[in-house]
Amino acid sequence: QVQLVESGGGLVQPGGSLRLPCSASGRIFSSNALYWYRQAPGKQRELVATKTNSGATDYADSVKGRFTISRDNAKNMVYLQMNSLKLEDTAVYYCYLFQRGNGYWGQGTQVTVSS
Repeated sequence: QVQLVESGGGLVQPGGSLRLPCSASGRIFSSNALYWYRQAPGKQRELVATKTNSGATDYADSVKGRFTISRDNAKNMVYLQMNSLKLEDTAVYYCYLFQRGNGYWGQGTQVTVSS
């Protein structure tokens, strides 16, 4: 079994920054992919960023150039650095791990961008 725990959410002003860590524990295999999703009120959950075990990354168009996903395999951590935050970035952010045909979600962390 795998457990994911996000943290680092909070209230930030437009233009500000936040860094979201996600800690993974349990049976973590070397070949996996890590993702950050978000879900705003009344909207579907959307993929924000992807980081494969080989280091490949991908981002939603709405966050390209502002968000950066990174991982520390030795610590089983994945991070989402969010800069130049906008009102529309307000959402619950979830990390997701996929390995060997199984996917695992964290409980989410709230990010609110407001003046």
